[in-house]
Amino acid sequence: MERAHHTGKGEHMKGEQRREKKTAPGGEARVRWKPGTMLYPVPAVLVTSGTMERCNVCTVSWTGTICTDPAMTYISLRPERHSHGIINESREFVINLTTRALARAADFCGVKSGREIDKIAHLGLHLIPSEHVAVPSLAESPVNLECRVTEMRPLGSHHLFIARVMGVSADPRYLDRKGTFNLQAAEPICYSHGRYYQLGREIGRFGFSVRRKKNMR
Repeated sequence: MERAHHTGKGEHMKGEQRREKKTAPGGEARVRWKPGTMLYPVPAVLVTSGTMERCNVCTVSWTGTICTDPAMTYISLRPERHSHGIINESREFVINLTTRALARAADFCGVKSGREIDKIAHLGLHLIPSEHVAVPSLAESPVNLECRVTEMRPLGSHHLFIARVMGVSADPRYLDRKGTFNLQAAEPICYSHGRYYQLGREIGRFGFSVRRKKNMR
């Protein structure tokens, strides 16, 4: 390997340019990767399917809100997953939000198949009846979204289940005196690049960037 030799001002300027290139935003300084799903962090929810008598649960990270009115959501599943067949047949599922206390369950339900083990019994989770769908909800979850499938789209490696949110239930332990849900008290978790994280402190509220200070003159 050849070693660089300093030859005065010209070499010094080249060094400055190299440092600028590394720190400049955008352009050639950025690392380029092939197309991929790099939208992180993502939720790590527990999705229940089936009935109270025969209920399965799996972990899903590809989920989110797609419409406010009517309230609609989605989950994206590989067709080989056990839950896929159950949901495709029943057209119902429940999204159960996860917490720090449910992190182990979220990981376990993402690597173990319901074809091989009763994950709910193994983890000691508890089911409660849902109000709008036959699929039960998880009692340990702070929020449960009862969903009915309106459309299933095969996209490739995953199939997209688009659903109406038929009802939402919440654990009253996380409601304040005004009836507002305290998400931070529930210690929610998310998933990023193979790791689970607990969400941190609040850093702002909607509209804070344009809100006037009360004492501003």
